Amino acid sequence: MRPDAPHAAQQAAFHAALWQGDPPEGLAAPTQAERMMRFSVYRNTVRNGLIRALAERFPVTQALVGVPFFRAMARAFIAIAPPRDPVLLRWGAALPGFLDRFPPVAHLPWLGDVARLERARGRAFHAADAAPVSPDALRVPDPGALRLVLHPSVALIASRYPAPGIWQAHQPGGTCRMPGTGPEQALIGRQPDLAVIVVAVDAGTHAVLSALAAGAPLGRAAAHANPTAALTLLLRHGLIIGTTTGETA
Repeated sequence: MRPDAPHAAQQAAFHAALWQGDPPEGLAAPTQAERMMRFSVYRNTVRNGLIRALAERFPVTQALVGVPFFRAMARAFIAIAPPRDPVLLRWGAALPGFLDRFPPVAHLPWLGDVARLERARGRAFHAADAAPVSPDALRVPDPGALRLVLHPSVALIASRYPAPGIWQAHQPGGTCRMPGTGPEQALIGRQPDLAVIVVAVDAGTHAVLSALAAGAPLGRAAAHANPTAALTLLLRHGLIIGTTTGETA
């Protein structure tokens, strides 16, 4: 056994007890009752910190259900999906899927997609830096063979519900009114000035953007719709960081 094995085992036991069960052996306390009380205080502090982290990362999701309900919902989420990584920024990816299956919010079927949008915005903000290309980079003899390298922050949202509109309505200056029904799509990315943008796009533009993000050449992506709107958005917001050429087949 490695010299650090007992310590690793103790850490594992402490981590498991933090989310459920009694405190592990070895905690200093004069009595069992005192040990339980001290560990309960620590566990509650950790959970409250995680709830605050979720609230900061998903502010519109919290606004849509209210703070008391969000805190209770967050506790249920933490119980089944506690952090497994010391980098807290990597935690929370499972919340949208959790909301899709959480019975108390079944009457809010768009809530999971709103959380996906907020998750994508957070990832965009922390994405690696990359300089945009000049529009001249798209002027090639065979545009159909052009493949675009998009900024690492780029994400595409396609919801069966008006999730982007719901998110937008809860931004500063928004109406806070629920938009109409129906699917909506959006482009998310981080501009060179570090501002994270959420731009509503139509289904055709979303299909073109999705094809380009997957590495398809422009000619193949254009089979979905006229690519002008997609290219204009990407260039305007500095979201193309490289180009290559290849076969259009």
